[in-house]
Parts: sequence; C-alpha cells; structure tokens
Amino acid sequence: MRVFLSGHKGFVGRHLHAAVEARGWDVTGIDLADASGDALDFFRHDDTPFDLAIHCAAIVGGRASIDGSPLGVATNLALDAWYMRWLIRTGTPRAVFFSSSAAYPVALQQPGDVRRLYEEDINLAYMEEPDSTYGWAKLTGEKLATYAEAEGCRILIPRPFSGFGEDQDPCYPFPAFIARAKRRDDPFEIWGSGSSTRDWIHIDDLIGATLALLDADVTGPVNLGWGRATSFDELARMVTDAAGYRPHFKHRTDAPQGVHHRVSDPSRMLNHYVPRVTLEEGVRRALNT
Repeated sequence: MRVFLSGHKGFVGRHLHAAVEARGWDVTGIDLADASGDALDFFRHDDTPFDLAIHCAAIVGGRASIDGSPLGVATNLALDAWYMRWLIRTGTPRAVFFSSSAAYPVALQQPGDVRRLYEEDINLAYMEEPDSTYGWAKLTGEKLATYAEAEGCRILIPRPFSGFGEDQDPCYPFPAFIARAKRRDDPFEIWGSGSSTRDWIHIDDLIGATLALLDADVTGPVNLGWGRATSFDELARMVTDAAGYRPHFKHRTDAPQGVHHRVSDPSRMLNHYVPRVTLEEGVRRALNT
C-alpha cells in the first residue's frame, strides 16, 4: 500500500503517520515543518500515483488564530482545491479529506439546550454559515470532494470534534489547561464564560476511528467524537482536581471563545469504532507527561 500523507508533522498527521507505518504501509509525507516541502506546490505539480492519499495539512492554530487571522486561514481554500484536482489528475482511487466540526452551521451551536450535530446538518446544496474562514474552507473542501468522487475517487471525510492529547500544541485549550494546572495557576484563567461546551476525543481514538472507517470502506462525512458535552468550567475543575488543588476560576470574557455548544452525534462512527480513552484518562495521561 503506497500512501501519501500531507501535514505529516502536525498533531493529527504525526500520529496518523506512526499508525500507518505500524501497518507496514509505505508512507510519503510532506509538511512545511520539515524539509519535505510545501503540499500546495506538490498538489499543483506532482503526478505520482498512490493507492491512498490522506490530507491533514491545514493552516489553523487554535481559537486565537481562527479569529485573529481569517485571511491566513483562508489559504486552506487553495490547498484543498489543489488536493482534489491532484487526486483526479493522478487517478488516486481512495482518499481522506479531514474536515472539521467547524464546518457545521453556527446557528445550531448557540446558547440554550445542547443540540447534538448530525452529519446531515450540513447541506452542501444550501451551505449555511460555518465557523469563520476555517469553517468555510472545510465546508468548501467537502463540496469539492463531491466533484472528485464523481470523477472516480472514493473519499472519506472525518469531521473531528475537539481532538486532544498529551503532545498537542499549547495554543489549544486542552494543553493550555494542563499547563496551567501543572504550574498550579491561581487564579486559573478560562476564556469565555466557562459555560460553553465541547465534545472531546483523544488523538488515539481520532486515529483509530479514521483507520477503522477506511478498513470498512466508508465514504462521505463521519463525526469523530463521544457525544459528551463538557463545559470549559467542568474541564478546568477536572484538570485541577486531578492536579490536586482548587483554584479560583478567572473568566476572560474579552478573549476569543467561539460558538457556545459544539457536540456530536457519533452514531455513524460507532457502527465501526468505539472510542476508548475517556476525557478523565486523557487528563491523567497529560498531567503525568
């Protein structure tokens, strides 16, 4: 199995690279973070055939980047468009396009009761407002994937919710909370009111689910999550309790905070994969790293 993997040095990419290599597959990775090159240039000019292509490369960087650099994040539109063109030009038969829960309509993620998001809540014939330019890029990528599929490439579209892990970049909420707890920060800073919720999935399960879906020859969008709504106050209490102290919470309502609720319905994923690493176990692992 000859596999191409873009963004192989990123959080998802490096874990996926290790998992795919462990299967004995021949992996070619490319990433701006090392000397392997620029995925955008690769997609524009390369004609190498592969059995499977996996596209993880993206400009992101946490909430501050999504809200603070919308035009920089919008560069993903070109990257994803050239990926789809490359798939068809090279005749790649099987592919993965990593989308995001940011592609879901923000109108479905407002204060009030938690509404779990179903794959069908995205209607590509009538695209509702997603989360910033990052969401628009992912939503547009999903639309382009339908055209690539019409040309003969079978594409799996994982939609991860809040992925986390011990080696995640500190610009994301989970590792930032872990770092504050390790320093025993008091007050403990939380961006926003603390009442907004997310659906956390450990990187081990994100990778495990993706490979299980590939093995089952699934195509189209699949939510990756637990379906468990956890507020940022609850996460902070979980982290600080595990660290053995009880700080005062300082809510930064002036900081970027995103949508209020973002929680999946994981039923489609559960047909093929059941996550194993709970949020509590993930917190324990991260604090012990």
